[in-house]
Amino acid sequence: MKKFFFLVATICSLNGFAQINMPQPSTTQHITQAFGMGSIELTYSRPNINGRSLLKENSDLAPLNKLWRTGANAATRLKFTDNVTIGGKKLDTGSYVLYTIPGKDTWEVILNKGLNNWGTDGYKEAEDVVRFKVKADKATGNTETFTMQFANIAFESCDLNIIWGGTSVRIPISTNVKDRLRAQVEKALSAEKVNPNAYYPAANFYYEWDKDMTKALNAATKATEVNPNGYWIFLLKAKIQRDMGDKVGAKASAEKCIELATTGKNDEYVKLGAELIKKL
Repeated sequence: MKKFFFLVATICSLNGFAQINMPQPSTTQHITQAFGMGSIELTYSRPNINGRSLLKENSDLAPLNKLWRTGANAATRLKFTDNVTIGGKKLDTGSYVLYTIPGKDTWEVILNKGLNNWGTDGYKEAEDVVRFKVKADKATGNTETFTMQFANIAFESCDLNIIWGGTSVRIPISTNVKDRLRAQVEKALSAEKVNPNAYYPAANFYYEWDKDMTKALNAATKATEVNPNGYWIFLLKAKIQRDMGDKVGAKASAEKCIELATTGKNDEYVKLGAELIKKL
């Protein structure tokens, strides 16, 4: 009986100890980058060099010419919520595993369907979705912690950069936004009863994306009729008129922007309107 009570007391004592939470040796990072009409989600683990050999034949970390999980722990994942093109191939929305084969001058980039793989375990070449090569460049400085980041974000393109040690790799990603936007704009403007709120975004599209100044001016003019107090609309109209070579019209629209923005107590647009007039 005494042994029984001793055992129970011991178990209770052990269960009463606080849990010891150790930090991960290779921390996990999750990045969500808005892109195109959706987003790209990146999840990967970030090992440190810690004095080990890196990116060499038979090195401790990421040896050359061997399949690599592109990080530590579980294989790196990329999730696309919009269709993209990578390595010259169009990809549907969904999640993929990112593998690489580092080389001295080029890296092979692989997107694979093996979402349940742990690292390279379970990798099957038959599950590759796309495979292509990119250039390996010298990085500025020496990066201790393995780093992946999105850069050069534009409307229809961005780069996924890989940086570790003295090496930098750029993976270009693109998408088609313009054609889809045009279809939306044209559908909205051709409706039997046009939503008045469609004119301003239509003017923006024709000005910023399509570079069709005639359509942009027409939409902007209708937008000012719908919202005669919209100083931001008059600023856009002034930009369009300026780019069409109509300095007189551009000045008049910019002055209207300043007048309305002053009433609306928006100093930013007052400044923008004044700057536009100054540069005419």
